[in-house]
Amino acid sequence: MQRFLDAAIELMTTSDGKEFTVQEVVERSGQSLRSFYQYFAGKYELLLALFEESVRSTAAHLDAIVSGTEVPLERLHAFLVEYHRLCQPVPKGRAARKAVAPAMAGFAQQLLTDHPQEASQAFGPLVELLERLLDDAVAAGTIQAGINSRRIAGVLLQAIMFNAFASLISGSSVLRDAGDPAEELWSLVLGGIAGR
Repeated sequence: MQRFLDAAIELMTTSDGKEFTVQEVVERSGQSLRSFYQYFAGKYELLLALFEESVRSTAAHLDAIVSGTEVPLERLHAFLVEYHRLCQPVPKGRAARKAVAPAMAGFAQQLLTDHPQEASQAFGPLVELLERLLDDAVAAGTIQAGINSRRIAGVLLQAIMFNAFASLISGSSVLRDAGDPAEELWSLVLGGIAGR
């Protein structure tokens, strides 16, 4: 199975996120078409497996980042800023930070709109990490008690992901001289969930 995932990633990174076929994945992997269909029903299931792996690795990366501090509010802050950085589109002409970012961004949009149940499962590791960080901050008294941390985690993830594209949507500059968009989002979020 890993050979097929690796082959798909190679195809996405060497072709600027272009569409690829199952046959190309099979050829690149050195495996048989029959073997492919033992693991995946088709291209959609392969992309779903890639997306789920991407979310798991992102959650592990974020967990490592936030574990650098014991202060719950600082952990939330670190999560928001780093996830915002990871979600930002890579300007044309620059090397991609994440190998499968362009193709996975399109797939994530399709997954969210066409397959919400599968999207919920795929985003599970990120939701669980953020929910834990929120619960820790509530326990420390640094954010409001009584919030529905699971729902707030979903709202925050959505805000982070879509805010990362705010400069494209609004047409504003992506240059940092006007302020850090992740820090601006943090200020907005903190004003809404901070303890009284």
